[in-house]
Amino acid sequence: MAATLLGLPYDHHSSHLRGAAEAPPLIRAALWSPASNPFSETGVDVSSSDVMSDAGDLDAPEDAAHDAIEGAVTRILDAGSRPVCLGGDHAVTWPVLRALGPRHEGLTILHVDAHPDLYDALDGDPLSHATPFARIMEEKLATRLVQVGIRTLNPHQRDQVTRFGVECIEMRDRSSMDALVLDGPIYVSIDLDGLDPAHAPGVSHPEPGGLTTRDVIGLLHGITGEVVGADVVEYNPRRDIHDLTAYVAAKLVKELVGVMERSR
Repeated sequence: MAATLLGLPYDHHSSHLRGAAEAPPLIRAALWSPASNPFSETGVDVSSSDVMSDAGDLDAPEDAAHDAIEGAVTRILDAGSRPVCLGGDHAVTWPVLRALGPRHEGLTILHVDAHPDLYDALDGDPLSHATPFARIMEEKLATRLVQVGIRTLNPHQRDQVTRFGVECIEMRDRSSMDALVLDGPIYVSIDLDGLDPAHAPGVSHPEPGGLTTRDVIGLLHGITGEVVGADVVEYNPRRDIHDLTAYVAAKLVKELVGVMERSR
């Protein structure tokens, strides 16, 4: 199964700042920029039609976005491909998993983020970009949720970690990353604010003390299971500096597709 890019230009469930809806075209521009080449570090040419196609950006009104996302991902899966979704804010991950999760028994989610996104609701919104993994785990769309880079836990979210049996690796315990075993079917969800702002300044919620770009690439290369889908979310172009975060997002897309291709 090849990979299929899908842009999800939605940020209406964002708190604090909007702007992530503008990200997909800029990530694509960085991905195909002549400043680099289309090869992953594992030697995969992501420009090959045998490796990756592009379904464009989803066009649906905000009030129908969740159903539209679930439907678009379902079509990609029905065509025998694997979705690589470009957010948008993190709220898009729940409808993606509603389409993908039931198809993969024993699914593991690798979630890179500064925030656990496990609120039951944020500011009264149960569909907020800070709640998707609560919805995902409530609906049993994954068996295992592994969170890496977390550095903003509050008492409510600590209770949610316990409630859902989340494997939450906080940045202060980052050495635990070295012992991670990621096998079986795996969905990778990368919130770019999981990286330190020095590496990804173009985010709405910068949180110092985070992962390096190399840390995240190392995590991806260490996956021994089959990556069946992925998303890269929360890039806010309005906050970026010289498109640096767009290039980081594009780099991670290349490495994700390279890991997908290795497991084909």
